[in-house]
Amino acid sequence: MASTLPSRRSFLALSGLTALSVSLTAACGAGGSGGGPTADGKVSFAWWNIATTEPGKSLFPQISAAFTAAHPDIEIHTTSLENEAFKSKLTATTSSGKLPDVFQTWGGGVLRQQVEAGLVEDLTDVFDWSSRLTPVSLQPYQFEGRSYAVPYDIGMVGFWYNKKLFARAGITAPPATWAAFLEDVRRLKAAGITPIALAGKEKWPGHYYWAYLAMRVAGLAALRQAAVTKDFTAPGFVRAGAHLKELVDLQPFQEAFLGAGYATPGGQAATMGNGRAAMELMGQWGPSVQQDAGAGLGADLGFFPFPTVDGGAGRATEVFGGGNGFALRKGAPKEALDFLRFLVLENQSKLVASGAYLPVVKGAESRLTDADRKVVAESLVKATGFQLFLDQAYPPAVGQEVNDSVADLIAGKKTPEQVTTSITEAAKSA
Repeated sequence: MASTLPSRRSFLALSGLTALSVSLTAACGAGGSGGGPTADGKVSFAWWNIATTEPGKSLFPQISAAFTAAHPDIEIHTTSLENEAFKSKLTATTSSGKLPDVFQTWGGGVLRQQVEAGLVEDLTDVFDWSSRLTPVSLQPYQFEGRSYAVPYDIGMVGFWYNKKLFARAGITAPPATWAAFLEDVRRLKAAGITPIALAGKEKWPGHYYWAYLAMRVAGLAALRQAAVTKDFTAPGFVRAGAHLKELVDLQPFQEAFLGAGYATPGGQAATMGNGRAAMELMGQWGPSVQQDAGAGLGADLGFFPFPTVDGGAGRATEVFGGGNGFALRKGAPKEALDFLRFLVLENQSKLVASGAYLPVVKGAESRLTDADRKVVAESLVKATGFQLFLDQAYPPAVGQEVNDSVADLIAGKKTPEQVTTSITEAAKSA
């Protein structure tokens, strides 16, 4: 049975403001960029989202219709675009200095650019119900203590593992430290088991390793400071690459991993889902894609957070991931924020029950019944820090360089020092 969970491509905005030559598909009416009173005195606003697949394709219009039924003086003009088409169209509207009243955002570098251009509403002083949301869900949309978007979904990356293969290698518990993780990789190899599945061709899955190691070694504060100073050459970042090279030197990945895709036949998800590798480092959508691309592991699938590194500044409760949210253009009608409150608070149970979104409302994780989604949600509730995907957190060119350079390190084409130098050069040029 195909899952309703979003794919990684729909979940992530890899390069937000990159112009793409793709067709646009609008649904549920036309969307303008400027809301306000209509001829008959109603308040009208435009809502751009990426809900072109189920369950959002049906769920979002239902929520919009319920809101306007309860508020007959409000009209919502919805435009639903495929992820890449949305980014292309938003790029054009951003360049013209106009944004839709309510629009999809993943936070990070692209949202910051829009904020700095004076195009996005600062919600801090009117978002009084933000205290009902989990702190980690708010973080991707906050800059200098100010809030610029409302989250409706949140997720994180961690290790999905095959319990049966771990047991065959004599591993009784998931590793808590990087040293223990490397030892488990050796034990898996000794037992004739491929330790890790990796989609080397697509690059973004590899950047997870360097990013998490940078979090664990240098720390969250260092990553955020590097975004300001545009300097990634600090010793902690070099050590992150050195630790990744320790792993690469063990040759832990499946055969021909450098040419493997993520959700393609024989790719990372299929290798994991068919029981041909013991682990993959992936987001909460991992089990769904494993099942779609392979057989799926069922009760044999487990999850553990990225290990800590001895002597590092980071903690196991600091997580790496992303989410989905909505921002308001500068000057959007106040009723647009009322709609987002209705979408997130009044419909949280519907969003969670759909199987496509993880909760952002405090306590809503208790409503989850799927074991895989529940373990991720519980990890997020316990999180003490959050780092947005680096290819979202930083300007698009910097995020792309992280992906490219880390891929080169994994392929043996760059040293840890060269990785940090290349990312620094991209940051200073961005």
